[in-house]
Amino acid sequence: MRTYIIKRLLLIPLTLFGILAVNFAVIQFSPGGPVEYILAKYQGLNTDSKAQFTSTPQASEASKNSAYQGSRGVDEDLIEELNKQFGFDKPWYERFYKMLKDYARFDFGRSYYQDKSVLELIFERMPVSISLGLWSTLIIYLISIPLGIKKALYDGTKFDTSTSFAIIIGSAIPVFLFAVFLIVFFAGGTYFQWFPLRGLTSDYFETLSLFGKIKDYFWHITLPVFAIVIGGFAGLTMLTKNSFLDEISKQYVLTARAKGLSEKQILYKHVFRNAMLIIIAGFPSLLIKMLFTGSVLIEVIFSLNGLGLLGYEAIMTRDYPVIFGTLYIFALLGLILKLISDLTYCLVDPRINFEKL
Repeated sequence: MRTYIIKRLLLIPLTLFGILAVNFAVIQFSPGGPVEYILAKYQGLNTDSKAQFTSTPQASEASKNSAYQGSRGVDEDLIEELNKQFGFDKPWYERFYKMLKDYARFDFGRSYYQDKSVLELIFERMPVSISLGLWSTLIIYLISIPLGIKKALYDGTKFDTSTSFAIIIGSAIPVFLFAVFLIVFFAGGTYFQWFPLRGLTSDYFETLSLFGKIKDYFWHITLPVFAIVIGGFAGLTMLTKNSFLDEISKQYVLTARAKGLSEKQILYKHVFRNAMLIIIAGFPSLLIKMLFTGSVLIEVIFSLNGLGLLGYEAIMTRDYPVIFGTLYIFALLGLILKLISDLTYCLVDPRINFEKL
């Protein structure tokens, strides 16, 4: 196992290099850029309109070729100054090499539009994403695994049919629609005002006692987490059910029953260990989704400044340091969680040996 861990750790830098290289190449050929965005703002244009943007960051050349329509009438000195400020006056390979060298030292630079470093922005938004991701994932697993096991044991009964109907309804309705429903009914929209509408804590949070702070935190996080859980537990529940049904029908279960073992012993001593492998395999992707990508709409609806919203805003404004910095962090965490998932495989089932792979 030690050799396998070392191999996986050595592959992490190569994987990160490939991810950054591909995305850097995509950025070079994507329309628009921070220079174009600022010029559009400078001229009072709508950056979301169908203005023609050049596919290269060198806005000065675009101005000469008239490829970027918004740069017409803009002083060439201003364009050259913006290019120099953002580093676009240098060849792409110099910028890429500098980025790799800085990222190796976890230096992600500063945001183009906010007077803060990328790490400062990430640390500011991290508590929101961690709160949404960890609580949502924990509750989803606590609901889905027992429910999936029970559905497998009572397959075809009224309980299985009724819960499957509820799961289908829950998975068919978008998460943001659940969020709007919760706001309308429980956050002062129309009926009740039991929960706050925005923020992770109240403005007077620092003046509260320890118990008051805990209560205030859970008071704010209840509706966002509940909206994510409602929209996310269906898939894991059905995966758990199907995994257990597949294991229950295997020959070793029939053999265990023939030997006189109770159903409880068969389920938790033999079936559970084998059935949980596929569920454990999906844990890293589910956690990453909950932490960074799955809660963007929830963050917008409930006015929560998390990492998902940070990445979305950076893409819309072409804030390249924030885009690549968050991408690097997400990819690194994903690779580490995947390694942890593989190690968990071995803890659950000692028969698995990655050294032979």
